Amino acid sequence: MADSPIDTLPPRASSNVVLQPTGWPQPKGYANGIKARGDLLFIGGMVGWDERGRFPADFVGQTRQLLANILAVMAEGGASAQHIVRMTWYVRDMDEYLRARPALGEVYREVMGDHYPAMALVAVTRLVEPEARLEIETTAVVPD
Repeated sequence: MADSPIDTLPPRASSNVVLQPTGWPQPKGYANGIKARGDLLFIGGMVGWDERGRFPADFVGQTRQLLANILAVMAEGGASAQHIVRMTWYVRDMDEYLRARPALGEVYREVMGDHYPAMALVAVTRLVEPEARLEIETTAVVPD
């Protein structure tokens, strides 16, 4: 990534607005909605493999790599974690996800910071890559 021309550009601030209806409980680790305006970035379903196609053995390790992969693609579009407005997580085993939640929260904050977009979590029976434990689609908006 160090050779990317995007590394020389200053980061653009996010103008996203979190949508939180009055009286609703504050969600933990996600937002109910986001309002944004700017250039749209759509990041296809990413998995947690490295640049050589190797997967960490565990769910948390794959999540860490997957989030880093998302940020690498976003950097190519001049975006960073603060520009993410929506993520859809597809997991093969919901029980595995639930057991890993405390560690996942730490990894998420380590890689993404304290930015929580609108999110959905879906259990699926299969992913294209047999070793993948999860896949994430991401949408970001970079302000004009």
